[in-house]
Amino acid sequence: MSEKVLVGGVGMIPFSKPGASPSYTEMGADAARRALADAGIDYRMVQQAYVGYVYGDSTCGQTALYEVGLTGIPIVNVNNNCSTGSTALYLARQAVALGDADCVLALGFEQMQAGALKSHWDDRPATRARFQPVMRELTADVSDLPQALRTFGGAGREHMQRYGTRMETFAAIRAKASRHAANNPLALFKNVLTTEDVMNDKVMWPGVMTRLMACPPTCGAAAALIVSEKFAKRHGLRADVQILAQSMTTDPVESFDPPR
Repeated sequence: MSEKVLVGGVGMIPFSKPGASPSYTEMGADAARRALADAGIDYRMVQQAYVGYVYGDSTCGQTALYEVGLTGIPIVNVNNNCSTGSTALYLARQAVALGDADCVLALGFEQMQAGALKSHWDDRPATRARFQPVMRELTADVSDLPQALRTFGGAGREHMQRYGTRMETFAAIRAKASRHAANNPLALFKNVLTTEDVMNDKVMWPGVMTRLMACPPTCGAAAALIVSEKFAKRHGLRADVQILAQSMTTDPVESFDPPR
C-alpha cells in the first residue's frame, strides 16, 4: 500500500421494511448523492464504482448509478452474501491504495422481500452445499427453522461448544446493537433493549436463540467516497477519517471440520 486511503464523504438513507421502501434505483442513487454532497464534489470526479447487493439481477449497480450520472466509469457489481458491503469497500480501498484511482465510490443497497430468506435457483447446486453436512449436524434438533437461522444459529452453537460461550453473551451483543441503532436516526428499529429483554423474548431455539436475536429482512442503502490523500488536499476534502487496515478472507479447510 503506497497511498494513504481516506473516506472523503458518506451517505445513508433511512432503512425500512420490505414493501415500504423506494426501489433499489432510488435508494442507491439517493445514498450516492448524499455521499457526494457530504464530500462536496461532483459525480464526474468519481473514477470507479463498486456496488454491492445480493437480492437483484445482474448490473443493478449500473441501473442505480445511471440515475446519478452517465460518465462512462467502470462500475463493478459485487455479490458476496453478508460481506457484500465490506467487499465493495475493500475493492474501493484497494484501488486507491494501489494508485489505480484517486476517487472511488463504494455503494451498497438492498431491496429485500418479506419473509424468510430463500434461494431463487432450484435447478443448480446450492452455493453453500459444502456447509450443509456441518449445519445439519449442528441443527438436527431444529430442522423446521428457516435455513438462515440454522446457518447463523448453528455457528453460534458451535462457538458455544468450542469456547463455552453463553447465550447471554449473544443477547448482550444484540442489546449493544440496539443502543447504536437508537443513536442513528436512519435505523429501522430504535427501541433500546437490555440483555434481559433479549433473553426473555420468545425462544426460537432453546439454549441458542430468542426471536430478538433474529434479524428481519430490511431495505436501505449507504455509500462512501474513498479518496487518496492528494485528491483530498487538491479538492479541499476532509482528511480526518483514514482506513488504516482492512482484511478479507475466505474459508480455510478447518471451516468444514465436523463440529467438536
